Amino acid sequence: MTDMTTPLSVEQISKSYGSQQVLKDISFSLKPGEIFGLIGLNGAGKTTLIKILLDLAEAKSGRAHIFGEPCNTVKARERISYLPEKFSPSRYLKGNEYLSLALSYYGKKFDKEAARDLARDLDLNPDVLTRKVGGYSKGMGQKLGLIGAFLVDQPFMILDEPMSGLDPRARIALKEVMLRARSQGKTLFFSSHILSDIDEICDRIGIIHDSKLVYLGTAKEFKPTFSESSLERAFLKAIGEDASRLAPREVA
Repeated sequence: MTDMTTPLSVEQISKSYGSQQVLKDISFSLKPGEIFGLIGLNGAGKTTLIKILLDLAEAKSGRAHIFGEPCNTVKARERISYLPEKFSPSRYLKGNEYLSLALSYYGKKFDKEAARDLARDLDLNPDVLTRKVGGYSKGMGQKLGLIGAFLVDQPFMILDEPMSGLDPRARIALKEVMLRARSQGKTLFFSSHILSDIDEICDRIGIIHDSKLVYLGTAKEFKPTFSESSLERAFLKAIGEDASRLAPREVA
C-alpha cells in the first residue's frame, strides 16, 4: 500500500531522449518536513526528473507518487508548490497581479500584506510589487517567483535552481525562508549548482551522474568518504574528476 504521508516516492524512474539515456532506475523517497537537495552537472537529468514529477514529461519506465497519489494526477499536483528553473512571468503584469493569478490557481485569495512581508523576507523592496514585471532585474524576477511559490502555502515544494540570479544577501534571505518553511512542516525538494547552499541547509542530498543516482544521504556523511571538508570537492571526486586540478576555482 502506498504511504499517503510520504511527500515523494520515486521508484525505478528511467527516461531517454532518442538514444540518449538521461535517467536510469532512479529510486528514492522524501521524508515529511525535510529539505532535500538534488546535485548534478548540467544535463545530468535534474530538471528532467522534476518535469516527470510534475507530469510535464513522461518517464520511459518506473513510477512516482506524491503523498500516495500517482504524480500524473491532478490530485497529486494540488499539494505541490513549484518554481521552474527559468521563471518568466508576463512582462506586462504587475508583481501583485502575477501573485494574485498564481494564488487563483489554488483557489486562494491574494493577501497584499502577506506578499509585502514575504518580499521583505526575501530582500525585495515590497513597493516593486506595484510595478510591471518588464521593469524587473533578473534577481527581482526570481524573488517574485519565490514569493509566489511560498505564498500558495503547499506542503510539498519543488524549486528548480531557486538561487539563480540572487546575490549573496538574497541567497541568505532565501535560505532563512526555506528553513522557516521546514519548521512549519513543509517538505522542500530543490536543485542547485551552489553546493555550499545545499551543504548548509539540506537534511539529505542526492547526486545524479551518468543518468544514475550515485549517492543518497547526508552531506555530512558524504564528504569524509572522499577525505574532503568541502561538498564541492567531494562531489568532483565522486563523479571521477581530479579536484586538485580545479583548486584555484570555486565550483558552483
